Amino acid sequence: MSRDVELKKRWELVVKKLSDQFAEGDILDLDAIIYLIGVQELGQIHRKFKKDHKLDLMHIAICRLLEPYGYYEFDYFDEEKWPHYIVKEQLPPLKAGEQSVLMKEAIVNYFIETEYII
Repeated sequence: MSRDVELKKRWELVVKKLSDQFAEGDILDLDAIIYLIGVQELGQIHRKFKKDHKLDLMHIAICRLLEPYGYYEFDYFDEEKWPHYIVKEQLPPLKAGEQSVLMKEAIVNYFIETEYII
């Protein structure tokens, strides 16, 4: 099976499982999934977040997702247990479609690593 077909199949599985689990079957978009990963990485799952914290959660997720690609590196947890990352390498300029594919691939890999999907 080609890499693109496999990625599409796994991405659809991630979206379905997360949508069923967190959105009562409504289809979650890429941003919602990134947000959920941020909440997971912070580990404060039952907490309510303000709007500015939601952006911070998405940033945490993006850093964590792109860490295996060498773009970010975990640095430390602050006093409120929020993770902080340092930029190791700037992302190359990507078209919107390329950016979306990179994030979907990173998300699929994240959920394989965490054994949410196989």
